[in-house]
Amino acid sequence: MKLDNPSITTTLALAAAAALFTSGATSLANAQSNSDVPASVTTPDKVESRIGTLDFHDGQPTQATLDKVYDNLDFSHAVRAFTDTLQGVSIHAVRQGLASVGAKDNEVIVFSELMDASSLFLTANADTIYIIGGLDLSMGPMVIEVPPQVLGTVQDAWFRWVIDMGLPGPDRGEGGKYLIVPPEYEGALPEGEFNIAHSKTIHGVWFARAFLENGNDPAPVVERIKKFTKVYPYTPGGVGTPISEFLAGKAKLARISSPPPTKFHEGSGKVMNTLPPNDWTYYEMLNEVVQQEPATALDPELMGPIAAIGIVKGKPFAPDARMKKILTEALQVANATSRSLFMNPRDRSWYYYKDANWQNMLFANGYEFETPIPMITKEGVKPFPTTGYRQLDARSAFFYGVTGITPAMAMRLPGIGSTYLWTMVDSDNNYFDGSKTYKVRLPKGIPAEKFWSFTLYDTMTRSMLATPQRYPRAGSQSYPSPAAEPGEDGSITLYFSPEQPAGVARGNWIQTLPGKGFMPCLRLYSPLEPFFNKQWRPSEVELVKLK
Repeated sequence: MKLDNPSITTTLALAAAAALFTSGATSLANAQSNSDVPASVTTPDKVESRIGTLDFHDGQPTQATLDKVYDNLDFSHAVRAFTDTLQGVSIHAVRQGLASVGAKDNEVIVFSELMDASSLFLTANADTIYIIGGLDLSMGPMVIEVPPQVLGTVQDAWFRWVIDMGLPGPDRGEGGKYLIVPPEYEGALPEGEFNIAHSKTIHGVWFARAFLENGNDPAPVVERIKKFTKVYPYTPGGVGTPISEFLAGKAKLARISSPPPTKFHEGSGKVMNTLPPNDWTYYEMLNEVVQQEPATALDPELMGPIAAIGIVKGKPFAPDARMKKILTEALQVANATSRSLFMNPRDRSWYYYKDANWQNMLFANGYEFETPIPMITKEGVKPFPTTGYRQLDARSAFFYGVTGITPAMAMRLPGIGSTYLWTMVDSDNNYFDGSKTYKVRLPKGIPAEKFWSFTLYDTMTRSMLATPQRYPRAGSQSYPSPAAEPGEDGSITLYFSPEQPAGVARGNWIQTLPGKGFMPCLRLYSPLEPFFNKQWRPSEVELVKLK
């Protein structure tokens, strides 16, 4: 049928459209009310959770639910800003602690009579001469000249490894020059003379440990340190720049001149606090780190939680009353979490022996907290497959209790570097009580080419235990306390107690304090194969039951 009347055509078209709309609306209603929608993609009207009851109306959160959820989200970000990036505040605290006793960035502090319990340093030792300096690369690359026979490393502002120096570094213990280059540096760099390392941050810390002469005399070592250690700005076009580079227009040419003298400070006996705080000042220090460093210095995923709580480069950190309350509570939980991970880890892979309490998570996670450190065999190095994920708990625990991270702290190479084992509990799995007496037995043939030592640390500060002894250590060296004496079978037994036990030599005793917890740490310098293959192992630390 032919429809020539326009009005009839229009009427029919409108009717057809109406029918289609009605049919579509009916279909949409049927789809929305369809009971076949999987429950797994829906949100119940009421959800019971650890943050309380969460109410929704057809998936729409109520205002009370929004308040709870966003408080929890901010709380979660704030916890991560501590557990994931405490190490940045830790480095900042080291630089502040050094400055508090007059040692500015690019100056050097030397502990010529060793470090003692006067200063708060995370698990430092009382056996080697520390050489420490803060770094400021804001004016350009800096040169660090290290003396022979030291163990050294450079760390950036987020406590990442930059380069090793000394025995584990390219100079292999012969002494050498290291050029530390700041991020985005576009100037010419020398072709020779220096070991060049690029830092991702403007600031950082470097430190080295020097061994005593014959295990009993720091004086000649300190003299050598002050003779060969230098820190000074790099002069482009000077030493390390060939004339040919200048003639080719690739580099400037500068006069060869002696570097400015390095300023040294004495550290032994000085009172300084280098620990990251656990109170509100943590966030203030974290903000200082963010403001001082390039915005791209830290991985965006790690910077995300920091930015989410209001710490952003170039912007003021000004949380309101609500946010301050959340941040304060989060800090308490984050600190408790990190402390628990360090003091009583639940991951058995962190323990060095399957049936003992001695631990060091680096063997299982490596210095980047990702992959176990490689095996060393007669055929060479045998690395483990990359895991592809970061061991976050291990990283949090490590930086809560330790200063410094380097591959030299986590390798199975005999005769080089140093290694550590610590325990938080005795053989009965109880925390150590400073009012009681404990003993540990080291079998004959302690596998340390250079020397070995035990140090006791305060469980609260993770720093050396402060007692009338001053140096809470015992070991094979006869300075700063007598060397430990072996028994008739060649083994050595050490005692930890408030008073020196009768019949026990002074060198075999480390003093403790009633009412104060402690943790023992064993150090092996230049560890040998029997340690790595576990043919040699220390006993558990046992409670001595006095009659």
